[in-house]
This record gives sequence, C-alpha cells and structure tokens, in this order.
Amino acid sequence: MVDKYVCNFCGEVLEPGTGKMFVKKDGTILYFCSTKCQNNYRLGRVPRRVEWTAAGRKARGKE
Repeated sequence: MVDKYVCNFCGEVLEPGTGKMFVKKDGTILYFCSTKCQNNYRLGRVPRRVEWTAAGRKARGKE
C-alpha cells in the first residue's frame, strides 16, 4: 500500500511520487506539495493567516 501524505503548509493531499520531503536537523519530517508552500514555510508564515491554505479558509469560516 502506497502512503499518501499531507502538505505540512497548505493541507493538500500529495499523490504518490509528487512533492518534496524536507528533514530538519532534529529529525522531524515535513512534506510540501510545491515550492510555493516550502518558501512560505521558510519565510515563517503561519498557515492560518494565509488565505489559500486549508487552515486559513477554516479560520475565516469559509469551510
């Protein structure tokens, strides 16, 4: 069975064979669906404050 992962920034489900896996120095594993999500994470942006993420839509009451 192939594992399906969720993007750590936007909350989108990653299809097998796509996305990026980032391993931090402390051993935590982060999955990103695109460089857009990866760059926003590196900039220190909070997903709840970004409108197009699942957490941002939930915070605004859209979902």
